[in-house]
Amino acid sequence: MREVLHLVERDRKTECKHSRYSPISFLCAVAHICTEWALESPDIGIGLCGWIIVGLSILLMLATLPLSIWMCIKIVKEYERAIIFRLGRILRGRAKGPGLFFILPCTDNFINVDMRTITFDIPPQEVLTKDSVTVSVDGVVYYRVQNATLAVANITNADAATSLLAQTTLRNVLGTKNLAEILSDREEIAHSMQTTLDDATDDWGIKVERVEIKDVKLPQQLQRAMAAEAEASREARAKVIAAEGEMNASRALKEASLVIAESPSGLQLRYLQTLNTIAAEKNSTIIFPLPMDMMQAFMKRD
Repeated sequence: MREVLHLVERDRKTECKHSRYSPISFLCAVAHICTEWALESPDIGIGLCGWIIVGLSILLMLATLPLSIWMCIKIVKEYERAIIFRLGRILRGRAKGPGLFFILPCTDNFINVDMRTITFDIPPQEVLTKDSVTVSVDGVVYYRVQNATLAVANITNADAATSLLAQTTLRNVLGTKNLAEILSDREEIAHSMQTTLDDATDDWGIKVERVEIKDVKLPQQLQRAMAAEAEASREARAKVIAAEGEMNASRALKEASLVIAESPSGLQLRYLQTLNTIAAEKNSTIIFPLPMDMMQAFMKRD
């Protein structure tokens, strides 16, 4: 079959020999490129009938030039790759693109695969933690197609499969953690999920780049209980701090009283300093403390 194709191609070159710079010569060159490309992509296993169909497709393409050129030339964008099927079989080699590529009009079809990073939200999952607390957790997953051929040949819908796998992985990972670990070790949980997802989707040609835990929702009763516990803890710490302050103040007063007892005039100076402080605040009422020695004289007269 290949010898027949080469003979057809040689006849085509002979016809175009005398008009090298004409538009027909350009079309002959394009046909030559398309034929060489078809022959350079052999398919093992299509059988004799398959080769006959491919040969007829090439003959039809050459016979209908230049109209068939527009059916053979395809374009994929920079972020896409094309997987070509010939008679239902994937052509050997890597995916085509980006840019121009050629297909046979009757025997080939192709599927475009987006290679950009894709994100999706993990729906809120009701999870029973290790310490028997029900929480609702959601997240986000970032992934991309690393091998376009595997993403087309090994899985029906890579996006839906990755989303479902992320939901089950989230429940499995959180089921081994208690509530305190879920609230404090989000980065560790996200890294564990990323590793698990990446290993599971490797056969699908998927690369999981990042996983993030977005929100952890607790039941209302548990929120109120935790709030009451936190408030009681804060009140207990406040009382302890106030008691420590009173103890320190009493020690300071004791030391001050010992200093004042050594010098009676120090008490008068402290008294005058207190009056000065009260007068600075523009108070209308000032209380004058009197020593007990002065009051004893009046008490004796009575």
